[in-house]
Amino acid sequence: MVIEGSITGIFRTVLIVIGILVVLRFIGRLMIAKRNLDEERRLSENQREANRERNEKLRNFGKVNILKGKKATSFEKQEAEDVDFEELK
Repeated sequence: MVIEGSITGIFRTVLIVIGILVVLRFIGRLMIAKRNLDEERRLSENQREANRERNEKLRNFGKVNILKGKKATSFEKQEAEDVDFEELK
């Protein structure tokens, strides 16, 4: 059995391999870009949530809220006791 190759066959095979590599690199770059967009969107959402929480805390800074009708947990059932200020060394 004799196998013969031609210059055009080799050239065509090389072009096909190069084409496949280019397509795979392109798909890889698209997947990286998609991952980066998702990461940026998630970070932006976290930043927005942190800013909202910060603004809420700044708006309520120094205010006292008394909640009525809330079921107390075991920690909240304890009586509050005022103590004198004491510096710790």
